[in-house]
Amino acid sequence: MAESIRPPSVSDVARRAGVSKATAARVLGGYGRVSAAIHAAVSAAAAEIGYRPNELARSMTTGRSDTIGIVVGDIANPFFAVAVHAMSQVLRAEGFGVLLANSAESLAEEKAAIDTLLGRRVDGMIVSPADMRESSHLRAIVDSGVPLVQFDRCAAGLAVAGVTADDRDVAAEVTHMLIRRGHRRIAYFTACETDSGRFSDLEEIGTGSVRERIAGFLAAGEGLEDTALEVVVGAVGAKRAQSLATEVLARGAEAPTAMIASDSTIGLGLYTAARAAGIAIPQALSLVTFHDADWTAIAHPGITVISQPARRLGEEAARMLIRQIQTGDGTCAHRVVPCRIIPRGSVGDGPVS
Repeated sequence: MAESIRPPSVSDVARRAGVSKATAARVLGGYGRVSAAIHAAVSAAAAEIGYRPNELARSMTTGRSDTIGIVVGDIANPFFAVAVHAMSQVLRAEGFGVLLANSAESLAEEKAAIDTLLGRRVDGMIVSPADMRESSHLRAIVDSGVPLVQFDRCAAGLAVAGVTADDRDVAAEVTHMLIRRGHRRIAYFTACETDSGRFSDLEEIGTGSVRERIAGFLAAGEGLEDTALEVVVGAVGAKRAQSLATEVLARGAEAPTAMIASDSTIGLGLYTAARAAGIAIPQALSLVTFHDADWTAIAHPGITVISQPARRLGEEAARMLIRQIQTGDGTCAHRVVPCRIIPRGSVGDGPVS
């Protein structure tokens, strides 16, 4: 049997540098004081023998791991990808490493990820809650003394810092725009699912940002008797969104004349469904999607989008967390960052009555 190779230890570094184990540990752990000469000797010895620190052991000694845990719903979603990249840049500039977890918008997966990150003794967390109706696992983060910032969505009744976009206001704004253009049958598509497979009440929607958007969408049509606003749930991924849109567009005279997609992946499914059915955009159907994904600008026609400030949201969340860690101030601050509508060619006038 081949003899296992033991990784270099603190004792090995101490012997190599000609210092005590305690002195080597202070240098390698980044705590206490030593002379510049001894610091250089220990660092050189560690490099020569290929010593790698035990981060968990070091965090138990210093009380710091210099790592931040980030939990988001879907890293494949371009919005989250941009935001996480921005968070990482800000955090790394302050000396923090990043541990990223993808919850797949599953509450169970989110809880498991948080348990793992707490076990890794992260110095703080940024979490995008999968279900705003459940917050016990988020309270556990706060109770453990780990600073927390909620990102993009906020759990109900949880008094901790958060950074969100103005989802409700911008959804109402874009719906009003479509109504002013003469559209009276408008459908909003979301990946959120309900037990019945149909939307009947906002309480069924667990994703905070989507609930806000639907609330704004529906509010825009209040008091307009000739306006029918519909929420289509379960549009998980481009293919499912395409399938649902195909069904909706097959209603003939009762089909919507405008559609709003809750993210750019859904938007691609709606765009594909319209093209496959031979429905001209924007002459026969207007289309708007949240998030300014690359494909929306090169599609023909270009797709009108609600541009979410993903980078700014990510940067704000990271900076807010860093301030908590550095100052110990856990004040419940809520930052709302405005979105903007980018008009392109996919919105036209509704049918003449």
